[in-house]
Amino acid sequence: MKFPGRRKIKHYFPVNTHNRFDMESSVFGQANTYICGIDQNLVDITARVDNSVLNDFGLDKGASQWLDNDQANRLYQFLKQHQLIEDQFAGGTIGNTLHNYSVLADDRSVQFGVMSQNIQVGDYAYRYLCNTSSKVDLTWLQPVDGPIGRCFALITEDGERTFGISPGFMNQLSPEFINETIIAESSGLILCAYTLADPTLPIYHSMVKAAQLAKKYEVPVILTLGTRGLVNAIKQPLIEFLNDYVTIAAMNEEEAEALTDEQDPLKASEYMLQWVDMVLLTAGAEGLYLSGYTENSMARETENPIRSGSISDFNRYEFSRPLLRSHCDEPLKIYSHISPYLGGPKNIKNTNGAGDGALAALIHDMAANYYHRQMLPTSSKHNKSWVTYSSLAQVCKYANRVSFEVLAQSSPRLSRALPEREMSLEDSYWDQ
Repeated sequence: MKFPGRRKIKHYFPVNTHNRFDMESSVFGQANTYICGIDQNLVDITARVDNSVLNDFGLDKGASQWLDNDQANRLYQFLKQHQLIEDQFAGGTIGNTLHNYSVLADDRSVQFGVMSQNIQVGDYAYRYLCNTSSKVDLTWLQPVDGPIGRCFALITEDGERTFGISPGFMNQLSPEFINETIIAESSGLILCAYTLADPTLPIYHSMVKAAQLAKKYEVPVILTLGTRGLVNAIKQPLIEFLNDYVTIAAMNEEEAEALTDEQDPLKASEYMLQWVDMVLLTAGAEGLYLSGYTENSMARETENPIRSGSISDFNRYEFSRPLLRSHCDEPLKIYSHISPYLGGPKNIKNTNGAGDGALAALIHDMAANYYHRQMLPTSSKHNKSWVTYSSLAQVCKYANRVSFEVLAQSSPRLSRALPEREMSLEDSYWDQ
């Protein structure tokens, strides 16, 4: 996948006699392609402590608990003073996805959220900026007079982890800082269900405003579901939001079950297609599923072995490209599944971020489609308003490979793009 980032021209598009363009054209490369998203900006802070520290700060060992700003500030200063901090790393599911997209696409993304107005070299806010790709545009962040979110992971000698979570000002994003033009000109808006949890918070209203603007300008909205507990807590409002605004829903098998009451990932995906146009579902060691709609008359049969599960012959049309259900005269549900790449890494220390990586790959393919449509609107690739540039099966391959890379490096944020040989535009890839 070589575009929309500025790469070598020969890698941009497959060219044939029916689909040519002037490679020296002055308009080449002028398409303004980016994605945007809203996140609860936070930093993961890891430190090794003894039990006395937990007692001094009133923390229950092995549990996750909320910390107020004062308690979090005192804990942070104590850890710094005694040089107990091992790592401070940017977190947040949307922040991770935007970062990974920009690494994969080598192109711009725009992040909405808050950031501490006063930043000192080496502190948590500074580390957040350091751990974020320079391609992620942070100029639209709202400055706040206080801390962003902090998640402390305190590890004692016996290996037990105790978590202290302080939201700081991460939920204070004002709707005034949601720029209409940025959303209107984007190729996708990424949101997380966490921001739907409390309607009294400013970030809730910012999220709703952004979703309304995206709907107004027909920008795809992508929503990640958060956790099983969150889905259970806001199930009905979440379903309404999915039905009203969301194009693509991304989740793991636990979140899908909480929302649909279906244990089988395939059946859960099918159930969710009543609310959204596409579903990305990661199922751990089982791999990942991608589901959506296509035009019945334009469906393409797979060349892979036909598979059956809770849905008979479910992957029969996985070589099809997805469409919005509203753009289909005769909608046909399509599904694809892929097992973990090479069986998964031999040693997995942390599964955090694998789903965010898969989602970044899907969004990259969507942005590539948007870019190509701007550059070559008369191409046969755009005879319909396809959601992605590639088929469902090929997007699965790409998402699977990126997930593997995240797991292999034990970090939710990619430190590099995929190897060059895996990113080239091979005809066999793009023909699907």
